[in-house]
Amino acid sequence: MTQNSSIGGALIATSLIATGLIAAPLAASAQTLLETAAEHRFQLDFHVNDAALAKMLPQGWETVIATQGAAKDANLRMIFIDRMGIAGGDGKPTKQATSRLVYLAIPVKQSAGAGVGQMIIYGLAEDAADAPGAFGTYQAASIAKMSRSASASGGVARGTEDWEFVGAAGERMEAHVEYQRGPVAKGGAETKFYNPSDPAKFLLFKTDQAIDIMKNPTTNPPDHISKFSYKAGGGKIAALFDGTEKVVSWDSFPWYIRTISAP
Repeated sequence: MTQNSSIGGALIATSLIATGLIAAPLAASAQTLLETAAEHRFQLDFHVNDAALAKMLPQGWETVIATQGAAKDANLRMIFIDRMGIAGGDGKPTKQATSRLVYLAIPVKQSAGAGVGQMIIYGLAEDAADAPGAFGTYQAASIAKMSRSASASGGVARGTEDWEFVGAAGERMEAHVEYQRGPVAKGGAETKFYNPSDPAKFLLFKTDQAIDIMKNPTTNPPDHISKFSYKAGGGKIAALFDGTEKVVSWDSFPWYIRTISAP
């Protein structure tokens, strides 16, 4: 794993505020802090085959698809994460100081009930210690590479990111992007992440973040991506990436502070 960056780097948090899917406030209750992490993220929002996606959800749950805003039509998020610093629930650095991973998450709700939040259905992690994770959905990547670089001249900041993760059964998630840094919007959320194998169980993710929406055909911000390509599919995720999928938003999170708590 290599990293070239002048902008500084288990589980990952949601970006509901940034993408227009704002979770309802959670009732105050005693919580146990498990982890805090500082991260850099690059996120692709997709619309993928609805029938294939539905097969990956537990019975009684369905996708939440926005009809307007930056998340319009998105039913799946692919999020590449550089975890630059990780602290345990006691505030002390964890044994695993940094890590890289990519995951697929679905905005979800109960078909008949009050549950709403996210589910992580699959992920590839650089460090085998991160697999299978709290929800049993991560695999150790057989290939895990990340490179980020940043430069600035004349008041204009530019960046390049390369991400490559490959699973043992041929699963692949890659992205290459070159961009000019644009203005960011500050946001945050507290959201329930449900266990796909047992949705009665969940963890709470709380974030403080900045989002740069680099390209979006719905909200139509200035397009500041100069080069972009991705590869996705194979193995367990082949049905989701069958050639009919469509990217509906390209989002960068130059900072993303995330805590994970147990209810």
